Amino acid sequence: MMLTSADYSALWLTFKVASLTTLILLILGTPVAWWLSNTQSRWKPLLSALIAVPLVLPPTVLGFYLLVLMGPEGALGRFTDAIGLGTLPFTFTGLVFASCIYSLPFVVQPLQNAFEAIGPRPLEVAATLRASPIDSFFSVTIPLAKPGFFTAGILGFAHTVGEFGVVLMIGGNIPDKTRLVSVQLYNHVEALEYTQAHWLAALLLGFSFLVLLVMYTVIKTPLRVQHV
Repeated sequence: MMLTSADYSALWLTFKVASLTTLILLILGTPVAWWLSNTQSRWKPLLSALIAVPLVLPPTVLGFYLLVLMGPEGALGRFTDAIGLGTLPFTFTGLVFASCIYSLPFVVQPLQNAFEAIGPRPLEVAATLRASPIDSFFSVTIPLAKPGFFTAGILGFAHTVGEFGVVLMIGGNIPDKTRLVSVQLYNHVEALEYTQAHWLAALLLGFSFLVLLVMYTVIKTPLRVQHV
Protein backbone atom coordinates (compact mmCIF):
# COMPACT_ATOMS: atom_id res chain seq x y z
CA MET A 1 0.00 0.00 0.00
CA MET A 2 1.54 3.28 -1.11
CA LEU A 3 0.73 5.49 1.84
CA THR A 4 3.10 8.14 3.12
CA SER A 5 3.86 8.98 6.74
CA ALA A 6 1.65 12.06 6.32
CA ASP A 7 -1.19 9.78 5.20
CA TYR A 8 -0.85 7.59 8.28
CA SER A 9 -0.71 10.66 10.50
CA ALA A 10 -3.89 12.02 8.92
CA LEU A 11 -5.63 8.65 9.32
CA TRP A 12 -4.68 8.42 12.99
CA LEU A 13 -5.76 11.98 13.71
CA THR A 14 -9.05 11.37 11.89
CA PHE A 15 -9.65 8.24 13.97
CA LYS A 16 -9.05 10.17 17.19
CA VAL A 17 -11.36 13.03 16.19
CA ALA A 18 -14.12 10.68 15.01
CA SER A 19 -13.90 8.47 18.11
CA LEU A 20 -14.02 11.35 20.58
CA THR A 21 -16.79 13.08 18.62
CA THR A 22 -18.91 9.93 18.58
CA LEU A 23 -18.43 9.34 22.30
CA ILE A 24 -19.41 12.93 23.15
CA LEU A 25 -22.45 12.84 20.88
CA LEU A 26 -23.70 9.54 22.29
CA ILE A 27 -23.45 10.95 25.83
CA LEU A 28 -25.01 14.34 25.07
CA GLY A 29 -27.35 13.20 22.31
CA THR A 30 -29.09 10.48 24.34
CA PRO A 31 -31.02 12.80 26.71
CA VAL A 32 -31.81 15.15 23.80
CA ALA A 33 -33.18 12.29 21.70
CA TRP A 34 -35.15 10.95 24.67
CA TRP A 35 -36.72 14.35 25.28
CA LEU A 36 -37.60 14.77 21.60
CA SER A 37 -39.17 11.31 21.47
CA ASN A 38 -41.45 11.98 24.44
CA THR A 39 -42.20 15.69 24.57
CA GLN A 40 -45.25 17.48 23.24
CA SER A 41 -43.63 20.87 23.77
CA ARG A 42 -44.16 23.59 21.20
CA TRP A 43 -40.36 23.96 21.15
CA LYS A 44 -39.86 20.47 19.71
CA PRO A 45 -40.05 21.53 16.03
CA LEU A 46 -37.58 24.36 16.66
CA LEU A 47 -35.04 22.11 18.40
CA SER A 48 -35.50 19.38 15.77
CA ALA A 49 -34.85 21.91 13.01
CA LEU A 50 -31.75 23.27 14.74
CA ILE A 51 -30.33 19.78 15.15
CA ALA A 52 -31.03 18.95 11.50
CA VAL A 53 -29.47 22.14 10.08
CA PRO A 54 -26.14 20.40 9.22
CA LEU A 55 -28.10 18.06 6.93
CA VAL A 56 -29.08 20.85 4.56
CA LEU A 57 -26.52 23.60 5.18
CA PRO A 58 -23.38 23.56 3.00
CA PRO A 59 -20.47 22.44 5.20
CA THR A 60 -18.40 25.49 4.30
CA VAL A 61 -21.21 27.77 5.48
CA LEU A 62 -21.45 25.89 8.76
CA GLY A 63 -17.66 25.99 9.08
CA PHE A 64 -17.57 29.72 8.41
CA TYR A 65 -20.09 30.56 11.13
CA LEU A 66 -18.39 28.21 13.59
CA LEU A 67 -15.09 29.93 12.76
CA VAL A 68 -16.65 33.31 13.53
CA LEU A 69 -18.26 31.99 16.71
CA MET A 70 -15.03 30.44 17.99
CA GLY A 71 -12.75 33.25 16.83
CA PRO A 72 -11.31 35.98 19.07
CA GLU A 73 -14.29 38.26 18.37
CA GLY A 74 -16.94 35.52 18.66
CA ALA A 75 -18.98 34.80 21.78
CA LEU A 76 -17.54 31.32 22.25
CA GLY A 77 -14.04 32.54 21.44
CA ARG A 78 -14.19 35.27 24.07
CA PHE A 79 -15.49 32.75 26.61
CA THR A 80 -12.81 30.12 25.98
CA ASP A 81 -10.14 32.81 26.00
CA ALA A 82 -11.45 34.20 29.30
CA ILE A 83 -11.20 30.81 31.02
CA GLY A 84 -7.66 30.28 29.78
CA LEU A 85 -8.32 27.87 26.89
CA GLY A 86 -7.50 30.34 24.15
CA THR A 87 -9.43 30.28 20.90
CA LEU A 88 -10.49 26.96 19.37
CA PRO A 89 -9.91 27.41 15.61
CA PHE A 90 -6.91 25.48 14.22
CA THR A 91 -6.75 23.22 17.28
CA PHE A 92 -7.70 19.58 17.96
CA THR A 93 -10.36 20.75 20.44
CA GLY A 94 -11.85 23.05 17.83
CA LEU A 95 -12.02 20.17 15.35
CA VAL A 96 -13.87 18.00 17.86
CA PHE A 97 -16.31 20.79 18.72
CA ALA A 98 -17.06 21.50 15.07
CA SER A 99 -17.38 17.79 14.33
CA CYS A 100 -19.93 17.42 17.14
CA ILE A 101 -22.07 20.14 15.57
CA TYR A 102 -21.64 18.71 12.08
CA SER A 103 -22.49 15.09 13.01
CA LEU A 104 -25.15 15.87 15.62
CA PRO A 105 -28.21 14.85 13.53
CA PHE A 106 -26.57 11.56 12.53
CA VAL A 107 -26.54 10.54 16.20
CA VAL A 108 -29.65 12.20 17.62
CA GLN A 109 -32.10 11.17 14.90
CA PRO A 110 -31.33 7.40 14.99
CA LEU A 111 -31.60 7.50 18.79
CA GLN A 112 -34.89 9.40 18.59
CA ASN A 113 -36.24 6.86 16.09
CA ALA A 114 -35.21 4.00 18.38
CA PHE A 115 -36.86 5.56 21.43
CA GLU A 116 -40.06 6.30 19.53
CA ALA A 117 -40.20 2.72 18.25
CA ILE A 118 -40.19 1.38 21.81
CA GLY A 119 -43.39 3.20 22.74
CA PRO A 120 -44.72 3.86 26.24
CA ARG A 121 -45.92 0.30 27.05
CA PRO A 122 -42.62 -1.19 28.35
CA LEU A 123 -42.10 1.78 30.68
CA GLU A 124 -45.68 1.53 31.93
CA VAL A 125 -45.09 -2.12 32.79
CA ALA A 126 -41.86 -1.22 34.56
CA ALA A 127 -43.72 1.46 36.54
CA THR A 128 -46.25 -1.11 37.75
CA LEU A 129 -43.29 -3.03 39.16
CA ARG A 130 -42.29 0.09 41.10
CA ALA A 131 -39.28 0.91 38.96
CA SER A 132 -38.26 4.55 39.08
CA PRO A 133 -38.00 6.51 35.80
CA ILE A 134 -34.21 6.36 35.98
CA ASP A 135 -34.24 2.61 36.61
CA SER A 136 -36.72 2.09 33.78
CA PHE A 137 -34.58 4.10 31.40
CA PHE A 138 -31.38 2.16 32.07
CA SER A 139 -32.89 -1.29 32.56
CA VAL A 140 -35.65 -1.19 29.93
CA THR A 141 -35.19 1.61 27.41
CA ILE A 142 -31.44 1.34 26.84
CA PRO A 143 -31.46 -2.44 26.16
CA LEU A 144 -34.46 -2.15 23.83
CA ALA A 145 -32.85 0.77 21.99
CA LYS A 146 -29.49 -0.97 21.58
CA PRO A 147 -29.75 -1.22 17.75
CA GLY A 148 -30.41 2.52 17.65
CA PHE A 149 -27.26 3.16 19.69
CA PHE A 150 -25.19 1.01 17.36
CA THR A 151 -26.64 2.81 14.35
CA ALA A 152 -26.06 6.24 15.88
CA GLY A 153 -22.48 5.36 16.81
CA ILE A 154 -21.63 4.00 13.37
CA LEU A 155 -23.26 6.88 11.50
CA GLY A 156 -21.71 9.51 13.76
CA PHE A 157 -18.24 8.01 13.39
CA ALA A 158 -18.51 7.50 9.62
CA HIS A 159 -19.92 10.96 9.01
CA THR A 160 -17.11 12.56 11.00
CA VAL A 161 -14.48 10.59 9.07
CA GLY A 162 -15.87 11.88 5.77
CA GLU A 163 -16.22 15.55 6.65
CA PHE A 164 -14.19 18.05 4.62
CA GLY A 165 -15.60 21.56 4.37
CA VAL A 166 -16.09 22.08 8.11
CA VAL A 167 -12.71 20.68 9.14
CA LEU A 168 -10.91 22.69 6.48
CA MET A 169 -12.54 25.92 7.71
CA ILE A 170 -11.98 25.18 11.40
CA GLY A 171 -8.77 23.17 11.42
CA GLY A 172 -6.99 24.40 8.34
CA ASN A 173 -4.21 22.20 7.02
CA ILE A 174 -1.65 21.85 9.80
CA PRO A 175 0.33 18.57 9.59
CA ASP A 176 -0.02 16.26 12.61
CA LYS A 177 -2.36 18.75 14.30
CA THR A 178 -5.47 19.42 12.24
CA ARG A 179 -4.89 17.77 8.85
CA LEU A 180 -7.53 15.04 8.62
CA VAL A 181 -7.68 12.37 5.95
CA SER A 182 -10.15 14.24 3.74
CA VAL A 183 -7.83 17.27 3.68
CA GLN A 184 -4.84 15.01 3.02
CA LEU A 185 -6.67 13.53 0.04
CA TYR A 186 -7.33 17.03 -1.26
CA ASN A 187 -3.63 17.84 -0.89
CA HIS A 188 -2.69 14.83 -3.01
CA VAL A 189 -5.13 15.81 -5.74
CA GLU A 190 -3.97 19.43 -5.68
CA ALA A 191 -0.37 18.27 -6.04
CA LEU A 192 -1.37 15.89 -8.89
CA GLU A 193 -0.29 12.92 -6.75
CA TYR A 194 -3.03 10.70 -8.07
CA THR A 195 -1.52 7.39 -6.95
CA GLN A 196 -1.56 8.42 -3.29
CA ALA A 197 -4.98 9.99 -3.79
CA HIS A 198 -6.30 6.71 -5.20
CA TRP A 199 -5.08 4.79 -2.16
CA LEU A 200 -6.72 7.17 0.32
CA ALA A 201 -9.90 7.40 -1.73
CA ALA A 202 -10.07 3.61 -1.95
CA LEU A 203 -9.70 3.35 1.82
CA LEU A 204 -12.55 5.80 2.39
CA LEU A 205 -14.71 4.06 -0.21
CA GLY A 206 -14.10 0.66 1.37
CA PHE A 207 -14.82 2.08 4.83
CA SER A 208 -18.08 3.62 3.65
CA PHE A 209 -19.20 0.35 2.05
CA LEU A 210 -18.29 -1.60 5.20
CA VAL A 211 -20.34 0.80 7.32
CA LEU A 212 -23.41 0.28 5.14
CA LEU A 213 -22.84 -3.48 5.05
CA VAL A 214 -22.81 -3.61 8.84
CA MET A 215 -25.92 -1.42 8.96
CA TYR A 216 -27.90 -3.67 6.65
CA THR A 217 -26.66 -7.12 7.68
CA VAL A 218 -25.38 -7.15 11.24
CA ILE A 219 -27.50 -4.48 12.89
CA LYS A 220 -30.27 -4.84 10.28
CA THR A 221 -31.21 -1.20 10.66
CA PRO A 222 -32.31 0.86 7.65
CA LEU A 223 -30.78 4.26 7.09
CA ARG A 224 -33.39 6.73 8.34
CA VAL A 225 -31.75 10.09 8.83
CA GLN A 226 -34.53 12.61 8.33
CA HIS A 227 -33.95 15.79 6.35
CA VAL A 228 -35.87 18.96 7.04
